[in-house]
Amino acid sequence: MRKFLSSALIAFTATTGAGIAETTYGYEDVDGQSIFFRESGDPANPSLVLLHGFPSSSHQYRNLIAELSDAYHLIAPDYPGFGASDFPSAEEYTYSFDNFADTIDGFLEQRGIEQYSLFIQDYGAPVGMRIAAEHPERVEALIVQNGNLYEEGLNPETWAPIMALWEGGRNADIEAQIAAQVFSLEGLKWQYTHGTRNPEAILPDNWLLDHELINRDGQHDIQLGLFYDYRNNVAKYPEWQDYLKEYQPPVLVVWAENDAFFPVPGAEGLKRDLDDVDYNILDTGHFALEEDGALIADKIRSFLSARDIN
Repeated sequence: MRKFLSSALIAFTATTGAGIAETTYGYEDVDGQSIFFRESGDPANPSLVLLHGFPSSSHQYRNLIAELSDAYHLIAPDYPGFGASDFPSAEEYTYSFDNFADTIDGFLEQRGIEQYSLFIQDYGAPVGMRIAAEHPERVEALIVQNGNLYEEGLNPETWAPIMALWEGGRNADIEAQIAAQVFSLEGLKWQYTHGTRNPEAILPDNWLLDHELINRDGQHDIQLGLFYDYRNNVAKYPEWQDYLKEYQPPVLVVWAENDAFFPVPGAEGLKRDLDDVDYNILDTGHFALEEDGALIADKIRSFLSARDIN
């Protein structure tokens, strides 16, 4: 498996418009794993930590970073095995949501990011909520885009094959069916285009990049193992709900109504447990930033500014 240069920022920059900070790309060595990250904006400004979902990477935040970097410091890491981060073997690194959270928590500490708002989407929710529950004093706000924390927020139809693994243990036949559907080019494209208003306008780079990365040797077994480990996230839902009730972080909800995996009842749960919720349901699919990125950026600005996070 590949290794990148560790620590120090690497001098790649993105071309940006007037008033928008350049985006830099770097690698940070965290317990022997090289973690790739995108970063932009003045570190003296409020920090937004952007935690990606499956099957994507920090790539899903490329436009949001450019939209907000004039007023905020944004940083988006890739988990091990995802994006441009190291892809160690399962013997070298334990692929679990517990370990992802430990790695990203270590990454933030090494980067000196001590106060931040968390943008959590899909896998970003179980990673981010572990960090938030461990360090509630560090979290200024949550931005939740189909980052589920409630059992009613799991669509039993689309989750059925994975739930079968949870109930009966890892099964080669079921996993082969999941892999054939989920890891195919068409399956990955569907995750980006399903439920969108204009699927032809969604950037194909998304699923083409994901398909290339997820079909590397050893990836299928690691990703299927994470599907199986997801049951441990569901078991932690009550713990994360207790965190919300006790610490009452302000929460911006920008939830895609047409998400096939995490339906709107997952968003409704947040309104039950929190006093300060800016609640928005969007007519789009799972990766809402692809279609409603400018709208979400505007919502973030208004939400954080109204709470003096600026």
